[in-house]
Amino acid sequence: MRHRATGIALLLAAALAGTAAVPTATAVPNDTPAPKPAQAPAPVKTGPGTDHAADDPFTADRTNWFRQDRFGMFIHFGAYSNLEGEYKRPDGSVCRDAEWIKRQCDIPMDAYEKQAQGFNPADFDAKAVVKAAKDAGMKYIVITSKHHEGYAMWPTKVNDWNLRDHSSFDKNRDILAELKKASDDAGIKLGFYYSIWDWHDKDFADPATFPKYEKRMYAQLKELVDNYDPALLWFDGEWDTDNPHNPWTSKDGEKLEAYLRGLNPDLVINNRVGKRRVVDGDYGTPEQEIPGAPVDGQLWESCMTLNGHWGYARYDEDWKSAQTLTRNLLSTTSRSGNYLLNVGPDARGRVPQPSVDRLKQMGDWLRTAGQGNAVFGARYGGLVEEPAWGSVSRKGDKLYAAVTQWPAAGGSLHLKARTEFKVTSARVLGSGQKVTVTKAGDGYDIKPSGAATNATATVVELSVDPGPTARPGRGKGLKQEVFDNAKLEGAPKLTRTDPTLNHAWKFDGSPAASVPADNFSVRWSGSIEPRRSETYTLTTVSDDMARVWIDGKLVIDSWTPHEPKIDKAQVALTAGKRHTIKVEYAEQTGEAHLKLLWSSPGQEQQIVPRSQLYAR
Repeated sequence: MRHRATGIALLLAAALAGTAAVPTATAVPNDTPAPKPAQAPAPVKTGPGTDHAADDPFTADRTNWFRQDRFGMFIHFGAYSNLEGEYKRPDGSVCRDAEWIKRQCDIPMDAYEKQAQGFNPADFDAKAVVKAAKDAGMKYIVITSKHHEGYAMWPTKVNDWNLRDHSSFDKNRDILAELKKASDDAGIKLGFYYSIWDWHDKDFADPATFPKYEKRMYAQLKELVDNYDPALLWFDGEWDTDNPHNPWTSKDGEKLEAYLRGLNPDLVINNRVGKRRVVDGDYGTPEQEIPGAPVDGQLWESCMTLNGHWGYARYDEDWKSAQTLTRNLLSTTSRSGNYLLNVGPDARGRVPQPSVDRLKQMGDWLRTAGQGNAVFGARYGGLVEEPAWGSVSRKGDKLYAAVTQWPAAGGSLHLKARTEFKVTSARVLGSGQKVTVTKAGDGYDIKPSGAATNATATVVELSVDPGPTARPGRGKGLKQEVFDNAKLEGAPKLTRTDPTLNHAWKFDGSPAASVPADNFSVRWSGSIEPRRSETYTLTTVSDDMARVWIDGKLVIDSWTPHEPKIDKAQVALTAGKRHTIKVEYAEQTGEAHLKLLWSSPGQEQQIVPRSQLYAR
């Protein structure tokens, strides 16, 4: 992990990009043993006509569990854990850090390898870890299989820098296999963190030898997928940096993501597989922060620590309260995000008791009086603005208002409506008190008759009628015209019906085998038919150029060449009415992406479905 927060402005405007620079340290030699032979990556079909868009993660069955589960456990565990956050230098001084201790404390490689040889997490108990996650209400676990130090936490055949071959741990044990079995037995998904950046591999930093490292990386990832069948892969270490130099590029990310989807099409992959952009992977990864609103163009998950470190640091007792952690979970859910909360086992493999205690307290709150309905299977409230007194999530025809600032006796809670809807009933979960709901100004006033049920968040469940929705359309998609130039000039190279505008041609692809990967353009035309009468947000995710017309009006004009970016427009659409639409896209050089999404107060963000698009 990058042990700092990422910038929220960049997160929303530039697809969850990282910010401040990582501190530098003096380079150290790398004495990685020569790796055992590994098979070359399987070839991936690429070239003109290739489209890397697998599906729409907002609606795909493949990602359904991720969208529903909302709450997961992160585990940072590696050879760094053996130092427990402190390194005593030869001169007697002590340097402190956690998972970055090798680099930040300038530990010579031979000294780091020597301490790793004594690593013996004999007390790691997969069943206890999974129980802690289950007690918290967590639905999935992501553990570091390899952090930046390059140390593999499974018996990899690729090199000897791993827990079996370079430690004092029982060579007959495999903690990833143990965790996989315990997770499966408990009905919890398991995923693996894997660092692209590698401080130990001798071939990593030099672009001339990097392909040798990349070959070994592919082999290790194939081991993880084939041997442990993870539901998710969580990459890190993709950013540009030095000490050692990181040669990873967007093209490298494109190739790796395609390879992994060839191994297992159901994998959920984060955006750090590429360069942490809206066009990379399935979901974004804000770190140590929660976006202030739903993120445009991509699913997202906020990862956070329980104290101030990812890896175990014996001196760090600055634990967040269970109240703060639970409120963070409610905030992420109310903005359609996930919450990945970290634990760092100690040198013996034990999860610190303060972590276990706080997780249990979170689970107690979630299990009480159905309050977990505000999280699991829930999403952005949508129908209402987020209030200052708490957060609001939606699950079907229910709104869950998690109140952190309970009104004084006789007071009310105001909800500002974003669209027309009716509240048909209301109740306080875990209380029999009467709740009065009245229309007031720009929304509704909710007046409970009694006190809050707890100090963390009292949940008011509102049953709502969101109003009429037109039946699903019968569209087949828009008319698509593809040109073999970037100016939409001349006769189209081909004309056909395109089911949805959801394309990731990336560096090597194009709309057709007869069209080169660079210097092409596409025009889509027809009509778009909403199921609700509301103000919609149309969102394009594009690289190079894009523009959109609705009913003859230009609403998105992004016709200057650009890197992957998001553009949005607010458009009033009428249920059942076919509004004319035209979308134009041009690619000059580099990457090629074009996605068209819509959302409204009553419509969750998604790629515009084919049923609502008509070629005429």
